[in-house]
Amino acid sequence: MPRAPTERCDRHSHKHIDMYCQNHDNVGCSTCMAVDHRLCKDTFYIPEFIQNNTYQVESRDIQTKLKEIAKTLENQANRFKQDKQRLLKRRAEILADIRKFRQEINDQLDKLEKSSIDEIESQVKCLEDKIEDGLKQLQANKSRIRSANDKLASTNTSHSEVFVYVKIGEDAANVANKYMGHAKIKSTVEDIQFQPDRTILTQIEQKKTLGILSEKPTKTADNLFQIKGNQTYNVKVKSDNASCYIRSACCMENGTIILADYDNMKLKRLHSYNYTVTDYCDLPGKPWQVCMINNTQVAVTIPSKKEVHFISLERKMKTTNKINTDFKCYGLAFANNNLYISDGNTSVYMYTLSGRKLHQFSKDQSGHKLFSNICSLAVSKDATMIYVADYFNGLIVLDNNGQVITSFNDKQLKGANYCYLTEAGSVLVSGYLSNNVLQFTCDGELIGEVIKADSEKEEIRSVCCNQQMTKMCISRYTDDNIEVFDI
Repeated sequence: MPRAPTERCDRHSHKHIDMYCQNHDNVGCSTCMAVDHRLCKDTFYIPEFIQNNTYQVESRDIQTKLKEIAKTLENQANRFKQDKQRLLKRRAEILADIRKFRQEINDQLDKLEKSSIDEIESQVKCLEDKIEDGLKQLQANKSRIRSANDKLASTNTSHSEVFVYVKIGEDAANVANKYMGHAKIKSTVEDIQFQPDRTILTQIEQKKTLGILSEKPTKTADNLFQIKGNQTYNVKVKSDNASCYIRSACCMENGTIILADYDNMKLKRLHSYNYTVTDYCDLPGKPWQVCMINNTQVAVTIPSKKEVHFISLERKMKTTNKINTDFKCYGLAFANNNLYISDGNTSVYMYTLSGRKLHQFSKDQSGHKLFSNICSLAVSKDATMIYVADYFNGLIVLDNNGQVITSFNDKQLKGANYCYLTEAGSVLVSGYLSNNVLQFTCDGELIGEVIKADSEKEEIRSVCCNQQMTKMCISRYTDDNIEVFDI
């Protein structure tokens, strides 16, 4: 008979695990069987069960399974650690936001205080001027009365002079009385007072916090965006001479969206909440693709000029610099302090910000052309992945050496027109002919269709997401509106 197991029971430490319940396929000590399996018919002493049955213990399969589970648990532990780090980072960011909001409140209160002081000073000045004017008129009347009285007192010889001075005195007295009757001068002015707007204090007292803290699910690059609803916003301005043709869009870290209006030759800045045009910048030609350089600067390609313009977003939008290329530049992306520019046909170039050409990607190792009609570009933050939306060849993903990692050219994506890399790392690609938006992983694997084709609407041109991954914005061909989706 096989030897009895020596493993002790977790619940009854003085007992060995030497019993097996075949009904539940579970092992335990004799006490466990007596308590938990007393109604089970098939309970056995393990050495006898092994001796009387052709049961083979295959530990290798169990070890493999345990290793897989251990790896899964380790991955989950790493995710928990990442979640904790992200949570602590978000706490620091939220605390900074609270302090920033508090400062905004302080600034607004300072403005209210200054306005109140200015109003009081203005009112006091007005009353002071009235009092000073009254004093001057009183002083003039007093001088006139005193002068007439002095002349009458000093004249006692000529009846004619007395007559004249009497009339002058009467006239001065009448003028003074008339002024006193009209002005109704009082010895004191009405008092002024300040009544605080207690509703401000009441509203503050009713607030428990400076805002609302809520939880939202974290979106990862492998999760298909779910559309919850959408709204339409008009982006046309008075100076536009044509219908808006938003050829590309990018989202800044603060939520501001920058649109490249092709036909109206403008870059337009949208408010991060109500999506109204708050500012725009006229360009010397029709813009193609815009991308973010940093928090206060974007760059945009102008194919007809063979130029890339750098636009400052501080205060009023304006061009601060430009670089020239020897080709009509279309697609544009920025990563790792370098620009990635396409010629619209068969090549992607890497440039420094100063305008020096570094590399060209146009052929694979076999000498075959990589592209045929490049519409837009996107590049990962570490510049290890280059995403190309090619109108005829679909989505093409390259490494930083120009080697093709993967490509997607399927009937689901017809006329690949625009690609956008989200903050979470997934890639959104719009199809001009398929009139939809697909979502891919950072490796170029299809996740699914985010926006389906709608035959009643114009073709989709550009797509972008805000940094918080809660909004997605698309533009359509020659449409004065943009659509903003909740995701």
